[in-house]
Amino acid sequence: EKNMQEDNRQTVIALDAMGGDFAPLEVVSGAAAVAGPALKVVLFGRTAEIGRCLKESGAGSADFIEVAEAPEVIGFDEEPTRAVKTKEDSSLVAACSSVAAGRADGMVTAGNTGAAMAAAMMKLRRIKGLKRPGLCAVLPTPGKPTVFIDVGANSEARPSHLVEFANMASILTQEVLGVTNPLVGLVSIGEESIKGNELVLEAHRLLKETGYINFYGNIEGRDIVRNLVDVVVTDGFTGNVCLKLMESTSSLIVEEVKKAAGRSLMAKAGGLLLKKELGDFKRSIDVEEYGGAYLLGVRGLVVICHGNSTRKAIASALEYAARAARHGLTAKLEERISTLKAEMDAGSSNL
Repeated sequence: EKNMQEDNRQTVIALDAMGGDFAPLEVVSGAAAVAGPALKVVLFGRTAEIGRCLKESGAGSADFIEVAEAPEVIGFDEEPTRAVKTKEDSSLVAACSSVAAGRADGMVTAGNTGAAMAAAMMKLRRIKGLKRPGLCAVLPTPGKPTVFIDVGANSEARPSHLVEFANMASILTQEVLGVTNPLVGLVSIGEESIKGNELVLEAHRLLKETGYINFYGNIEGRDIVRNLVDVVVTDGFTGNVCLKLMESTSSLIVEEVKKAAGRSLMAKAGGLLLKKELGDFKRSIDVEEYGGAYLLGVRGLVVICHGNSTRKAIASALEYAARAARHGLTAKLEERISTLKAEMDAGSSNL
């Protein structure tokens, strides 16, 4: 009954309306598509432009959309920390500040990723006891989604950081995707526990010893998209390279299938016969299905989308952000990190 009540209450998500390659129209249109009695969206940006976009999008849910003036915009080419410090009135910073002030349950942006992380660290701060926040993406792999952390927040990591990532991603998988006792895999160059660099070897030992996650063991790169585990853990450098490779590969596959289906009359006929199946396959690997990546480890909900996000991706990100907020994701992360810190403090000082 409590969960049903949480799911029915209105959630407020702050949206950086000016962030992204196709902002503000695609961003505003994404908000208009999902705003409703259960989800109020506050659009931060230049009100005149947002107003025009709301009219153009034919928003039928204007009662559930609020517009807040934020005249400045942080560009993709700006140095993140400096931009956040000097552009307090930017749409990105204003959206983040609304979460810090408790006026919104979370924020979504398709703007400068570095600036989004910098704003979150400055305005929301890290969860007490956490060493490093991690950027966590939900991969639309065939069969079921796979949660992947870290995909770019930390180019270098220590074993204890990977343990934190695994714990946070496990909670997200449970609360947002509804997976009970998610299985966690550690990316390495072989399945055997003796394979990998020093980071992986020590992280494997720590993950095996902790009692808070369901640890499968090492997985190889080829296993990430095979649904072998629910949660994939690695450092941000490796994760970012893997994520971009997978996204480009999935897009290439869809493009090549389309080309192949139009090369001859027979191919076109076959394409028509397989239209439904091909459509289902495309949706199963669509990178916009889950909208964006969660910055886990800060004291507030932050979802960062691709800069080239369309209205579909923005709508998905808003819906999944709202779901995470309703399930109290941040509070549950804080509780787990507190318990984990006590365990680590009692263990090796070399973590």
